[in-house]
Amino acid sequence: MKKTVIIGYLLLFPWLLSAQILEPITWTVTGNAKNDTLFEVVFNAKIEKGWHLYATELPQGGPVATQFHFDRLQDAALQGDILASRAAEKSFDENFQMQLQWYEKEVSFTQLVKVQDGFVIAGNVEFMGCNDNTCLPPSHVDFSFGAEPQTPIGLSEIATPFLPLSAETTDLWTPVVDELRSFDTQGSASTDNSLWWIFIKGLLGGFIALLTPCVWPIIPMTVSFFLKKSKNKKKGILDASLFGVSIIFIYLFLGIVITLIFGASALNSLSTNAVFNIFFFLLLVLFAVSFFGAFEITLPASWSTKINAKSESTTGFLSVLLMAFTLVLVSFSCTGPIIGTLLVDVSVNGSLLAPAVGMGGFALALALPFTLFAMFPTWLKSLPKSGGWLNSVKVVLGFLELAFALKFLSVADLAYGWHILDRETFLVLWIVIFALLGFYLLGKIKFPHDSELKHVSVPRFFLSLISLAFAVYLVPGLWGAPLKSVSAFIPPLSTQDFNMYDKETHTVFNDYEQGMNYAKKANKPVLIDFSGYGCVNCRKMESAVLTNNQVNEMLTDEFVLITLFVDDKTSLESPMTIVEQGKERILTTVGDKNSYLQRFKFGANAQPFYVILNPQGEPLAGSFSFDDNPQHFIDYLNVGLKNMKKY
Repeated sequence: MKKTVIIGYLLLFPWLLSAQILEPITWTVTGNAKNDTLFEVVFNAKIEKGWHLYATELPQGGPVATQFHFDRLQDAALQGDILASRAAEKSFDENFQMQLQWYEKEVSFTQLVKVQDGFVIAGNVEFMGCNDNTCLPPSHVDFSFGAEPQTPIGLSEIATPFLPLSAETTDLWTPVVDELRSFDTQGSASTDNSLWWIFIKGLLGGFIALLTPCVWPIIPMTVSFFLKKSKNKKKGILDASLFGVSIIFIYLFLGIVITLIFGASALNSLSTNAVFNIFFFLLLVLFAVSFFGAFEITLPASWSTKINAKSESTTGFLSVLLMAFTLVLVSFSCTGPIIGTLLVDVSVNGSLLAPAVGMGGFALALALPFTLFAMFPTWLKSLPKSGGWLNSVKVVLGFLELAFALKFLSVADLAYGWHILDRETFLVLWIVIFALLGFYLLGKIKFPHDSELKHVSVPRFFLSLISLAFAVYLVPGLWGAPLKSVSAFIPPLSTQDFNMYDKETHTVFNDYEQGMNYAKKANKPVLIDFSGYGCVNCRKMESAVLTNNQVNEMLTDEFVLITLFVDDKTSLESPMTIVEQGKERILTTVGDKNSYLQRFKFGANAQPFYVILNPQGEPLAGSFSFDDNPQHFIDYLNVGLKNMKKY
């Protein structure tokens, strides 16, 4: 499966799951006799918020489509195709990096069957549930109607016993759920971390906006106005403080309106919708061109004129609020692109609070100077004078907007399969953009509104050095270097045609029994990695943690690594019969077997899921889920090694 980690990864919080069985999709199967010869089977699926059920027809290389298997039709024949109660939603799926169809909330499917007396209808529903961060392995729900007992028919006739006859091997499947829980396992991360990060980015955006030519010159003018207008200094400070609060109120209100208009689910869909990503790409390119000086994005001058006149004719807080609104309108040509970029960024978070939190941080940074300089007016004398450096700030932002825009075009490119922005092409464009930014800061490139640069200041020199160094850092990526520090921004390595990187951690075993038998002979602890081809967080763990030199060395020298894919569609040599929750069903693929092992032995069904065992199949530590900090994983491995010495 392909995977693209986009900027939304900075916003998207990790979906950490402890050892538990998740059942976000539940099925109810009912049968109704329409008349003496026509029988109706209705499959109703209820889907938890944030999850989706894939449609019945999907492209190859993607997830498991919802399929209705009629294994036994005795004196019965299907009439027509199965029909869904509503059309499936179409969107770009981050888990599989392709355009897919799915259902959310609830959907029903109906199949008509022509029957005779003594009919039997039996089979199962195969389906797969995913959210924006992880996918559960394919699952089955059995059904049967007719004259015989309500048990799927024909399974035991073709299946071998589930567990091998060897008692030694059988012991390896003994459930250890309680033993895992006895260890101190990982806690879960809170989405508060994600919202704090959004707030910090909004704060950073606000501070950047202060350094633009539309805002910087207004600070001393506005503060001086309040201090001179007021009868005393205390009143001036109060008015300036209210002015700052008004700015926060206006931008916070804007963030709330954005959420109310689109809703959290709609905002979340922006991260995976190809049309929106193309729109965002064009929008950010427009912002970049504006910052380069080709034109200014401004609101009608009459708006600010009318509001300013209204503020002068009113008094009290309303007057201050209108003045703040005038500032917002007047400075829009500089702050608009920054606000737009921020809203585009936080929109892909999918959180109901994200736009308001981001705008709150932006407004706080923008409003803070007006209050502080009113309290300490002598600070105004230390402010740098307005000049050409302010336009340079805009141009630098233009380069960054252009680089940021490519991320969205990359998502659309993957969605439609254009292959015009694969990893090499993306990196070449970034190398050129950041190299040009470095040359601009050195004064080698000029734009229409730039002032004459007589010399390069020390801060400007170091900024150019950083930009040029970053461009050089990206160059090895053209030959397949992982570029971990920017992996969240660039297309996946799988889209690169030429790749010389060979330092990935490769698993030794993909079969549980074989790996455990080897571990017994080598007397080494076992790390089992339950993974999935459609598991985004699994890929993140592989790129951020398993490639770490120390982790790689420990796994190679001191552990037996067994990676089990729960969505591996390779057929088993012999089907296996199991009884789960009182129902008998068949396992036909390697993924089915691995998924059942995770549920049966470890009481979990989410990936990534790591567990350390001794060669007898007993846990040496608690389970470990998603955490992209290599040191935490190293600590986890050390716990397993320490406990292994006791055996």
